[in-house]
Amino acid sequence: MIIEAKGVTKTFGGFTALQGVDFQLGPRERVGLIGPNGSGKSTFVNCLTGALPATAGTVAFDGQDITQMAAWKRARLGLSRSFQIPRPFKGMTVRQNIEIPLSFVGGRGAGAETEAEANAILAQVGLAARSDARPRSLSQVELRKLELGRALAARPRVLIADEAMAGLSDPEVDEILDLLIRLNGEGIAILLIEHIMRAVMRFSERIVVLVAGQKIADGDPAEVMAHPEVVRAYLGE
Repeated sequence: MIIEAKGVTKTFGGFTALQGVDFQLGPRERVGLIGPNGSGKSTFVNCLTGALPATAGTVAFDGQDITQMAAWKRARLGLSRSFQIPRPFKGMTVRQNIEIPLSFVGGRGAGAETEAEANAILAQVGLAARSDARPRSLSQVELRKLELGRALAARPRVLIADEAMAGLSDPEVDEILDLLIRLNGEGIAILLIEHIMRAVMRFSERIVVLVAGQKIADGDPAEVMAHPEVVRAYLGE
């Protein structure tokens, strides 16, 4: 397994946001993580990436215990994420927005090699023609592609895509889906957190469901979506 989480628990004072969550992600696998609002999805992702420390449980990356590891060190190992709300550097060009994380991960400054790698990533996400543009001139779907490009600059083995399609039109959702599936085909394992169920069903080889901080289902997408507890969580009694 490239990621293996065991018994991940997160409490905030007297509130338990996650309770004993087990999770696995295999190399090159595509997994969807779903659940109603407030189910603990974002908290779980933050525990995986190191943005939040787990109260209990362990997280391993490619067999290495990273439970106590800082987020930036996890990123350098190859665990990267995109965020639901893109926050590019507004005063920089699209290419410079890719060069910054490239320099961080590679430990080198700006130069021809960094610029060439940034251009390759922009081509990978379909933004080559926009490399000299400023983020304020990008459309919503282009901003999402830039956000994914910034995550790719970490040269990830695992990409966590957090609500990468929220607010997009159906054709734009398909654009991002096609991009994620292509990146997976290039060898990146992807965990997709998404509310758009048609996207989750098309993308996922496996679906994991969180409800009230607990994992209630994990398996084949069609079987998971027919699970009585999942139906109850989404539709009520």
